[in-house]
Order: sequence, then C-alpha cells, then structure tokens
Amino acid sequence: MSKMIGVDVGGTFTDIFVLDEASGVAEVAKVPTTRPDQSGGFLSGISARVDDMSDVSVVVHGTTAGTNALLERKGAKIGVITTAGLRDVLEMRRRDRPRTWGLRGDFTPVVDRAQRLEVPERTLASGTIRTPVDLDAVRAAAHQLLQNDCLAVAVLFANAYANPANEALAVAAVREIWPNAHVSCSSEILPEIREFERFSTTALNAYLQPEVSGYLGRLETALKTNGFVGEFMIVQSNGGVMDVDTAAKLPVRTALSGPAAGVIAAGYIAQAAGFEDVITGDMGGTSFDVSLIAKGQSMLSPQTSIDFGMVVRSPMIEITTIGAGGGSIAWVDKGGLLNIGPESAGSTPGPVAYGLGNTRPTVTDANVVLGRIDPEHPIGGKLTRLDVAAAQNAILEHIGAPLGLDALAAAEAILRVANSKMAGALRLVSIERGFDPKRFAFMPFGGGGALHAGAMMADVGLARAIVPRYPGVTSAMGCVIADMRQDFVQTVNAMLDGIDIAALATHMQRHVDDGMATLKASNTVFEARETSFTLDMAYLGQTHTVSVPLEVKVENGVVVPPEQSQIAEAFDAAYVATYGRLLQSGVRRVINLRSAVTGKRPRFDLATLAPEGGSIEAAQKGTRQVYFNGDWHETRIYARLSLPVGARVTGPAILEQPDTTVLIEPDLVGHVDTFGNTLIERATT
Repeated sequence: MSKMIGVDVGGTFTDIFVLDEASGVAEVAKVPTTRPDQSGGFLSGISARVDDMSDVSVVVHGTTAGTNALLERKGAKIGVITTAGLRDVLEMRRRDRPRTWGLRGDFTPVVDRAQRLEVPERTLASGTIRTPVDLDAVRAAAHQLLQNDCLAVAVLFANAYANPANEALAVAAVREIWPNAHVSCSSEILPEIREFERFSTTALNAYLQPEVSGYLGRLETALKTNGFVGEFMIVQSNGGVMDVDTAAKLPVRTALSGPAAGVIAAGYIAQAAGFEDVITGDMGGTSFDVSLIAKGQSMLSPQTSIDFGMVVRSPMIEITTIGAGGGSIAWVDKGGLLNIGPESAGSTPGPVAYGLGNTRPTVTDANVVLGRIDPEHPIGGKLTRLDVAAAQNAILEHIGAPLGLDALAAAEAILRVANSKMAGALRLVSIERGFDPKRFAFMPFGGGGALHAGAMMADVGLARAIVPRYPGVTSAMGCVIADMRQDFVQTVNAMLDGIDIAALATHMQRHVDDGMATLKASNTVFEARETSFTLDMAYLGQTHTVSVPLEVKVENGVVVPPEQSQIAEAFDAAYVATYGRLLQSGVRRVINLRSAVTGKRPRFDLATLAPEGGSIEAAQKGTRQVYFNGDWHETRIYARLSLPVGARVTGPAILEQPDTTVLIEPDLVGHVDTFGNTLIERATT
C-alpha cells in the first residue's frame, strides 16, 4: 500500500491529492462538491484517480461538514442537562449582542430553552461539592429529552473543571439511558475555567455529533466496501489529524479543518522554497481564507467564534474568512455602491458563465469576461465550456447599467472591489498585528487565488508571491502532510508562589499518557513523537493571560516536573515580549495548563513534484487578448505544468493547469523554482 490520499471538501469543489510514495508521482483531481450529502463528491473524486483502493495506505480528509452545519444551523436537535440556575448561560453568553444599536437582540442558541433542563447539584470553584448530584433528576431529564426527540445531549455542570465528580456521575447515568453515543460531557471536552466558553463548546459538540459522525460513518463504510483497508483520518482545526473515532466523538474540533490543512501545506511548501514568512490566501468558490505564518510557525488561537454566539474554545489555526470567493455575487446597493458577497452562487448553480440558471454576476464571471479564464477549458470537469456572452450580459445588466459603465469597465470594477476586500483581510492579519508585509511572501491557492496574486502584491506591498505546483488542491495536499496531534487543557487556577508542582506534573503526565495512547492506537508510522507544554498565566487581578511556553523533558514517557523558578523565568520572558515590561509588585498566577502530543508523520520530497525536462517554447499554447487597466493586451498562454525548472516568464502571461489559472500581470515576472512553484515578482528594469 504505497498511495496516500488527501481529500478537501469545499463549498464549490472537492479536491483530491494522490501521492504514490513508491514512485513519488502525484496526481490531482477536482470535482464538484455534492449537496446536501458531501460524500458523493468525496468518493467520485477518489475514484477518478484511484482504481484499486487496496493500494491506499491512508485517506486523510479535511471537511467543512461541521462548519457548514454550524453556519447554516443544520445540526441535530439536542438537549442540555445543567446545574439548577444555569439554564440560560448559552443565551446570555457574555452579555454581548450582534449589533451595537437597538434594544433587542435576535440571537437564538443552538438548543431551544425548552430542551435545557436543570437538575439539583453544585460544585464550588474550589472543587468542593456543596450539593451532590440528584441522579434521579438526571435520569428523568434524560427520559424527557428523549421523549422530545432529541438526538444528542450535553451535560453542563458548574465548575466541573475544578472537580468533575458530579458531572461524571450524571454522564454515566445518562449514557445508561441514551440510545446512541451522542452524549457530550463538558469536563471531558473542555476542563477549563470560564462557564460560557465551556458550555458553548460542549453544546456545539453535541449539536454536530449526529451530523458529522453519520457523515464520517458513511464515508468509512463506502471506503471499506470499495476495498480500502488502510487508515481513515480527519484533519483538526489545529492543523493536526485525528482518527475517525475521535472525530466522531469530538466533531467540534473539525470546524475549519479544510482551511487549516491548506495553511499546513503552505507553510511546508514555503519553508522548502526558502521563505519562512508567508501570508496565505485560499480563494475557493465561496470564501477567501487568510492566515499568517511567521518564522515558519502558523498562528494558533485558543478560541474562535464560528458565528455570533457560537464560541469554540479549542486550539485552531488563526484564519480570517471573508465572502470573496470566485462564486461571490456582485451587486449594487440602494446607495449606488458596488458590493461583493457574502452571498455565493456556489457550485450549483455556480457563476452565470456555467449556464446552470444563475443570472447574477460573480467574481469568476468578471475574470471570464476580461479574458483571464479560458472559456474552452473550465476547471472542475463539470462543464465543457463557459458562456462568455451570458456573463457579459449579466454584468452589464446588474452592474454596468446601474453604475453607467460598459461591460468591461463593470467587470474591472468587480475585480477592484473584490481585490480591495481581499487586501483588507491581508492587512488585518499582518499590518494590524505589527507585521511588515514587505517581509512576507503571498501564497495564493484554491481554485481562484492565483488570479489575484499581482493585485495583492500591489495593494498590500508584499515582496513576492509563491504559487504552489498544485494551488487548486493545496488543502488536499495539506491533508497528506499534516501531523497527528492531540491537544489537552486543564485549569490549575493557583498562585505561582506555593503552587503544587506534583499536581501540575500529574496533569502533564495524564495528558502525555492519553496522547501517546491515541498515537499508538492509530497504527500510523511516525518519524518522531513530540510533546509541548504551555501555561496560561497572568498577574493577580488581570483578566487576560499570556501564553508561557515551558521546556519540560519527557524521558521514556515520564514527565520531569518543572521547577517553580523555571516557570517564573518563562513567565517574565513571555510577559516582557508581549508588554515590554514587568509589574514589579505583581503576584504571578497560573490559570491553565495546555499540552500537545504530536506524532510527526513522514514528509514527502516536494522536489518530486517538479517538472522534468521540457522547454518554455514547448509549453506555450498560443496567445489570447486579455483586458488589463482599460485596454486589451496580447497575452502569452502557457501550459504551466510543462514549464521547466528555471523557466522565466514575463507578463502579461497566463499559466493554465487543470486545477487553477495563474495570472502574471504586465509589470510582473514569474520563474519556476526547483520544486515546481512559480515565484512572481516585480519586473526589474
């Protein structure tokens, strides 16, 4: 079994990356995403490139099933069993609201108030049990929720992070009654201080369990039916992977897993090419996802809001998403302003040029009208050609006529607004966080990203762009590259002076043991196993914490406890790095312990993707008129995958391949590096 398969399911396309480790040959496929059941596109994409599934050692899947279920509010009907008095925590949140002005809010929790039931129990913040849990009340609540047709339940008790005893008894009682495995326990999922975040994460996990576990179960069954006997793994939001059983139990960790895989691949490709500082831009059919990688490290956020009031407290790669994909619809508002998105035509019906019923113009339609996309060879394999005239008429009707522009000027206006939105997202993750964009390269990927590389360089001031060998399937490639990682958290909530080091070491050891057991159970070959520990710390009286990395040795699986002085020095260094000074009389406080156990999966040599032989002349397919800055330009068209290493292409030029189109504008030049990437830079005179 020498083949590894990465599958990324997006809103418009499902991307497949197949790597034969024995030969080093990679193949890609891009097929339309099937709705509502995404498993159809998943399986058809694999079958387009793999005949015998018994040759496949691993299938790694980056999925948007969980994210879409949250955004579209299409999760399961669930119930909540909680401490008396805490029924409305999910609705009260942090007393925030979606809009600044107005006396009323319109937020609706994912679980109806009638399905949120209270039971007598109370654990204090110190961990002392003041009121033992009433198990008869718990059982009665579970039966009532089942009678109300709830498919999953979340057990959410006060201060369960400090002492999970009451919650554990309640969960055991519910699991004896509940007819399926969809019982989520807050102290199992997030044993961390902050009631709303813990409640929200656990409730969302229950909300996703029936949908995601059913979807993954169907996929696994279909794969095995087709002869697959290898491992099926799922990408997590933290950029690592987990086995399918863990994903079915903790589906909340799959939110944004597809974009996370793309960031992992982008970082690996950029480092191999010699660039540690990269801003990624994943442009699909529905969204534009941006992330920053500094010194080879992607940014991890401990908490993310998938939508207003939907808070997930779990490590995730920081990704900023805006509605500016290829299928994003352009429209003119009542004030006469041109807007892009957030509504998208998706894969069905898709842009106007698809000819499948949509009449409103999209970003892709603008690129088609301006000659930047070849209408005779659309990506995805769904269509034989694109309808340029229909796209032009739609742009003229919906954008040109209201703004007094002809079709070409209106198409350019659509791209200017779309580029402005995308550039704003790049500035948000770079300039607004203190990073100089001149240090960074832009790595566009997704089906549409490479069409906008030049605009991002000009608008944001980036030094260069790096277009990967297979940009349209970079997230699928990231699935193959990603390591297996398990994250753990435990609230400590103690002053550093006099902290119980033995208790802290016990938590660390439990995390290491659980993480290593998960790695062992996966039956995956790892090049190495790594552990890392950080503490969330602050001065007494402060609300916000700093992340404090700890150098902790693990010898033969046994944690060597850190010294109190070591923790103090690490906190001082982290605090100075963040704020520039220390509080001389401040009392240091340890809030949370965070641990990560990572199995480093074998990497493949990116040089195997580089082209062999060939010439620039042989790669040129001809020329085409393309519209730039108010005028038509004779533009050379190249088969990108046939360009040899070292090839230098001056703009204007278009590089075409099955999964994307690369645009090199008139003032830019591109050259092919030793890995098959195309580096785009400003032309020097």
